[in-house]
Amino acid sequence: MFEIGFSEIVMVALVSLLVIGPERLPKAARLAGFWLGKTRAMIHSVKAEIQIELHAEEMRQLFKEESGLQEFQQLVDETNESVQSIHSSITSLSQDGVDLTKRPPHELE
Repeated sequence: MFEIGFSEIVMVALVSLLVIGPERLPKAARLAGFWLGKTRAMIHSVKAEIQIELHAEEMRQLFKEESGLQEFQQLVDETNESVQSIHSSITSLSQDGVDLTKRPPHELE
């Protein structure tokens, strides 16, 4: 992640040994490890929450698209029912002997 090599780690260890001292160095290393672990856990937690939120937003978008498709399907079904109704009306009129081709359009209403 940070591309820190072995030589850099040795240099940091030597400087910290000189600055902190050999008596307090183990305690400081444990404290630094503790806070590093806490930070990693917090970062992992935030990443997981962001992932969950992105997944939830994606699901909301899918449901919204699905809802739009359902409304469109309902309109198509209603249109098909209207066409069938008109077709059955025309069929029943032709069976009754009414000739729709000879009548003017204003009389069909």
